[in-house]
Formats: sequence, C-alpha cells, structure tokens
Amino acid sequence: MRTVSEAPESAPEDVPLLDDLMPWSVPPLRPGRSWVMAPDAASLRRRWEALTGAEDAARREELFRPTRSRTPHSTVAQLPGQPAGTGRIARETGPCPEPVRVLHGAYDQQWLIPDQRLLDVARPELWRVRDARQVFVVEQGRAPGADGPALVATAHLPDGRSPAGRPGRIRPLYRRPGGREANIAPGLADLLADRYGHPVTAEELLCWTMAAARPGQRGAAVPLTADAGRWARGVALGRRMLDVQLRGAHGGERPRLPGGRRPYVRAALPRRPGSLAYEEDGEALLVGGTGRIAPVPRGAWTYAVAGERVLEQWFRRRTEPGEAGTLEALRPAAWPQEWTSELLELVTVLALLAELRPQGAALGSGPLVPASALRAAGVLPPPPASRRPASVLEAREEGPEGQLALL
Repeated sequence: MRTVSEAPESAPEDVPLLDDLMPWSVPPLRPGRSWVMAPDAASLRRRWEALTGAEDAARREELFRPTRSRTPHSTVAQLPGQPAGTGRIARETGPCPEPVRVLHGAYDQQWLIPDQRLLDVARPELWRVRDARQVFVVEQGRAPGADGPALVATAHLPDGRSPAGRPGRIRPLYRRPGGREANIAPGLADLLADRYGHPVTAEELLCWTMAAARPGQRGAAVPLTADAGRWARGVALGRRMLDVQLRGAHGGERPRLPGGRRPYVRAALPRRPGSLAYEEDGEALLVGGTGRIAPVPRGAWTYAVAGERVLEQWFRRRTEPGEAGTLEALRPAAWPQEWTSELLELVTVLALLAELRPQGAALGSGPLVPASALRAAGVLPPPPASRRPASVLEAREEGPEGQLALL
C-alpha cells in the first residue's frame, strides 16, 4: 500500500492543478466564422441554403468569409462521426449537414453545422471521443476581481470559451469512446483509494473536482482532502452540481426547482423582445417590457462567469441583429417558443448552482494531500503520453474529396 503525507493547509503553490490531474486537454474550437453557430437550428439551415444557392462564385465567397485556414476551395477531411461531405464548398449543392448541439461559453446551448470545411480548427480529436458517455470539462479562466466557477461541465461538445470570450482548455473525462480509459493521472485513483479505504472511480474524481476546484493564476487548482468523510461529502455535492449542468444527459433527470419556486411565464413574451431586466421585489425577469417570468431567484439573475452575467449574455446572443447582407443576419423573425423553454431551464440551472456553489468553499480546508506528496509518490508529473490523444482507430473516416482518411 502506498502512503502519502498530508498537510494541515497546503500553500497555494502546493495544491494540485487540474492540468496534472486530468492531463489530456484540447484548446478551444476556432470556427473562424460566426455564422456556423446559432441559437436555433433552422437559421443554420437557411444560412447554408443562402450560401450554396448564391448567384455566383464571388457572392458565395463573400458570404463564406474566407480566412487563411478555410476558403470555399479548401479540401479537408470529414469530421469524425459526421456525414458532411468532403468536396469543396465552392461546388456544394447538397442539403445542410444536420446541426448538432454544442455548449457556447459557460451554459449557453447552441447549434453548430458539423462540417470541417466551414471550421478553421474543429478539433477532430474531440469529435472522436464524443458519445453518450462522455463528459467535457472546460476551464473558465480567471477574471481579475470577478467571482465565478472555475469549471463547467457538459455532455455536448463545448467550444471552450468563457462568456467573456477567454479561451479555456477542454478536458474529456474519457480518452476513448464508450467510457474507456479515464483521463486522470495514472496511479491517482489507486493512491486516493489507499487514503480513503475504498475504490475511487474517475466519475467520483470528476464530481469532487466540480465541487472543489477554484480558479488560479496557473489554471484551475483542485485541493484534495486527506479525510475520507470530507471526500464523500464533496463527491455528493459535486454529483449534484454535475447533474444540474448535464441537464438530463446520460439518463439523468432534467433540473427542477422545488414546487413554488419553479419559474413560469406570468405574462406572454413579445414577438421581438428588445430588453431584459430584473425586478427585485417581485423576483421576476421582465422580457421586452411586457413579458414576465417569475419567480426568478436573485442568485440566478446575478450568476456570473469570468465577470459576465450569464442570463444577460444569453439574451443578447438571441436579440442582437446580425450585420445586414451577411449570413449572420438570417435569424428568427420572431422569438421562438423553444427559446422561452430554454430560458426557463437556464434560470433553473443557475438558481440551483447559485445555491450549491458556496457549499464547496469548505472542501479546501482541513488536512490536504499536497501536490508535493503526489510527486513523491510518483503520480505527478503525469507521463507525457497521458497528455496526448489516445489512438482511436475504430471507425473509417472520409478524407478530402472522398478519399479514405489515414489515422
């Protein structure tokens, strides 16, 4: 049995970093053009039709918005697991690839056209491990003077940006499809099992991390308690936080507030709301002046990530007009009913997280397992191979112009 020393309170520089505990990470996606992502799938299909139906090559190129990485004449491979074509966009006449759900920023679920011909850097290594068991963790970065979670989790592919646009590393829980080969430092689970007297799974480590992680100058830090009881309480807290953020994925239940506290539409939202405000006394969201949603806890209204209030930014992304003459200008003519449902769910998510987050503050106190002890036990630093993608050769992938991609 391996043993590790413990410290009553580890100095900040001796708290393990998430970068070491979950070694494989991927930089954010770089779409290169904003029109490939939207809050609704119908707008993406209209944009695709406008692009592929452009009257001439010059107009198609103007709509496409070329970059050094992608033009209408680029030849690239198919995204893993996606049926999009691989011919040049300049010659494309087929239907729009079916949009997929992605996480934009911290909690904004949007839609993306899954076509590598449109995306400057699509991160195909993430698409290869995206499945019904995967969970992605995204670091949110540190904003000076701003409070907020260090991490968010999602079952959808994340773009890896904080609400303020800061890049954050994306860390899949599993390195291979089907929930195989956990993305945790080799030896870490065994070492913690020795400490707590029972097996420690990758999912439990993720739950603890969601509850205990805090932003730092060198990235998210994850204090590891030396106490088995505190570990169990932190895992339970993190599991509740994770369930809220996954929103029913992986067979879980969609988040709900207790009866009497659930938000409802009290006055119909206007067809084109132009403003969002909060009424403190009535705990209500005022949407477009006449629309009213209540009750909305103040914690949901003020919930911020990296200095940006989540609800306000979510609303702006759906109401700001796109530049005339561009594909971004193709948006819903009126507020879709599904956005109201999404807004109610987002209020619920933020209200629950606002209640749960403060409970994690105490997890970093008491005796800890410091990073120096993990280094002494040979767990840190993780081996270089654990920071690289696993070799995934289980499916054929189409390369440029229909050729077989070589992996």
